Amino acid sequence: MRLLLLTHAFNSLAQRLFVELRADGHEVSVELDIADAVTEEAVALWQPDVVIAPFLKRRIPESVWSQRLCLVVHPGPPGDRGPSALDWAVLGGEREWGVTVLQATGEYDAGPVWASRVFAMREDATKSSLYRHEVVEAAAAAVREALAKWTPGVVRGATPTPGRWQPLMTQAVRAIDWLHEDTATVLRKLRAADGAPGVADTVFGVEAHLFDAHRASSDDLARAPKGEPGAVVARRGPALLRRTVDGGVWIGHVRRHRGDGAPTLKLAATRAFAAECGTLPELAVPLMRDDATWDELRYREHGSAAARVGVLSFEFHNGALGTRQCRRLEAALREVATRPTRVLVLDGGPDFFSNGIHLREIEADQLEGGSAADASLANIEAIDDVALAILSLTDRLVVAALRGNAGAGGCFLALAADEVWAHAGVVQNPHYKNMGNLYGSEYWTYLLPRRVGEAKAREIMRGRLPMGAREAHTLGLVDAVLDGDASGFDAAVQHRALALAAAPDDRVRAKAERRAADERVKPLAAYRAEELRLMHLNFYGFDASYHVARHHFVHRKPHAWTPRHLALHRSS
Repeated sequence: MRLLLLTHAFNSLAQRLFVELRADGHEVSVELDIADAVTEEAVALWQPDVVIAPFLKRRIPESVWSQRLCLVVHPGPPGDRGPSALDWAVLGGEREWGVTVLQATGEYDAGPVWASRVFAMREDATKSSLYRHEVVEAAAAAVREALAKWTPGVVRGATPTPGRWQPLMTQAVRAIDWLHEDTATVLRKLRAADGAPGVADTVFGVEAHLFDAHRASSDDLARAPKGEPGAVVARRGPALLRRTVDGGVWIGHVRRHRGDGAPTLKLAATRAFAAECGTLPELAVPLMRDDATWDELRYREHGSAAARVGVLSFEFHNGALGTRQCRRLEAALREVATRPTRVLVLDGGPDFFSNGIHLREIEADQLEGGSAADASLANIEAIDDVALAILSLTDRLVVAALRGNAGAGGCFLALAADEVWAHAGVVQNPHYKNMGNLYGSEYWTYLLPRRVGEAKAREIMRGRLPMGAREAHTLGLVDAVLDGDASGFDAAVQHRALALAAAPDDRVRAKAERRAADERVKPLAAYRAEELRLMHLNFYGFDASYHVARHHFVHRKPHAWTPRHLALHRSS
C-alpha cells in the first residue's frame, strides 16, 4: 500500500511505524503537520491509499478525511476521548489501558474504531516511558490490523463507538499539596506529567515545572537532613531531594521560570538551582547497591567466580550524555574495569540507551553567556573519552544491551562494544546529519566500517533514516534481536551474558589481538583527530546549521517544512 504518515513531530511512535510499515513492504512517506494547505498538497502529491496520523495536535482537514481513509492513533482504549488520555490513566492508577486506531471525522477521537489493543500498565512507570514502550508496541500491532481490513475505495468505516470526553488536564489538577499528599500521590502526579508538560510548582520560592521524579529510599531519608514536607534537603547528581509527609522524592529535572520572560530549558535540577542548592549535602551512593536507592548509575554482578558478568546501567534523562554525565560514566567504567568479570554488559536505561551529546546543556551554556561552540566541543571530547574507555577494555567481552532507542553518538557508543543485543522494538538513528549536518565523532569512522564496510557505512550516514532492530541485525549493526517485555529482555540478556562468560577465552584473546593490529594500521587517536577537525568546523565554522538546528530542537520551534529524506512525495 501507499501510506502517508501525517504527524506533528517525527517522534518515537511515528518512527516505529515508519520502520515497521516499510519492513512490511508498504511505500511510506512522511508529512509534518504544519498547515492544512501543506497537508492537502502532500496528499495530492503522494496519492496515498491511507493516511495514518500517529501524533497530532490539530484536526485533519475535512478536505482530506472526507476524501480518503485517515486513521488516527489514540493512546487510550475504545471510547476514551481527549488530549490527555495517558495523563488521566497514570494519575488515576489504571491497571489496564489501551490504544485505539480510529477513523478521522469532524470530531476529536469520535470516529469508527478500526482496531485496538489492550496492555497492562507497568507499575511505577512514567507517562513518557509507557508511551515509548507499551503504547508504541500496541499501536504498531493495531495499525497493522486496521490496514489489513482496508479495501480499495473504502473511505468511511462502521458506526462510531460511543465514548466519554476527558478534557485537557490542567495544572490545577496536577498541583501537588506537599503538606498533605503522600509520596505515592506526589509520584503519580509527577509521573502523569513526565515528558510534558511537567508539574507547575515552586522550588526555593521560584516558579518551576518539575520532571523526572524518583522515590527516595529509606536509606536516603535516614541520611538526609530533616525538613518540613516540601523542603529541599539534599542533592545527588542532577537531582534534589524533597521531603513529603511520609518520605521523599528525588526531582531530577526542572524548567525554571525567569521573570523577564526569556526562554527556559528543562535542565538538571542541581544546575537550574545551582546557587540555591550549593550548601546542601551531597548524598553520594556506591555503584554497587540495592535496587531501591536511585542514582543515574548502578552496577551489579551475576554468575560464578569463574564466569562472572558485570552489568553497568546508566539511566541518563532522555538518553542525553552531557559533559557531566560522560565524566561520571567514564569514571564508572574505570571502576568496573577493576572487577573480576569476564563479560561487562552496558545496560543503558529503560527508555534510551543513549542519544549522544546533551543539546539542552549546550544551549543553556549559550543562554548563560557562554559559548555554545566551546560547550559542544567539550561535550564531544567527553563522549569520545567514554567510547575510548569501552574500546580499551580488551581483557573482557563487552555487550551493549539496547532496551530502548539509540540515536547519533549513542549508536556508536554501542558499536564500541564487542556485541550489540537489541530489543525487537528498538529504533536506532545511526547518523548525525539531521542535527544541522553534523559530521559526528565517537570513533564512528573506525567503528561503523569495521562492522558494515566502507560503502554501506557511507550509505547509512547519508540515508539519515531510522532503522529497526531487525534491519540493523541484517546490516550487522546488531548481533542479536530479543523479544519479550522489559523483564523478559533483561532475563534473556542475563542468560546470554552468562553463557558468553562461561565460554573459552578465545574471543577475548582474538579481540585483544585485533585491537592491537588495528592500532598498528591506524591509531584510534588518528580517527579521533580527523573527526574532531571536521566537528570543529561544525562548531566554529561559517556554516551555522548545527547551531540553528540545535536551537530549534531544544526550544521546540514549529517546523517550517518536512525534511526531504522523509517526504518522498517532495523528493522529485
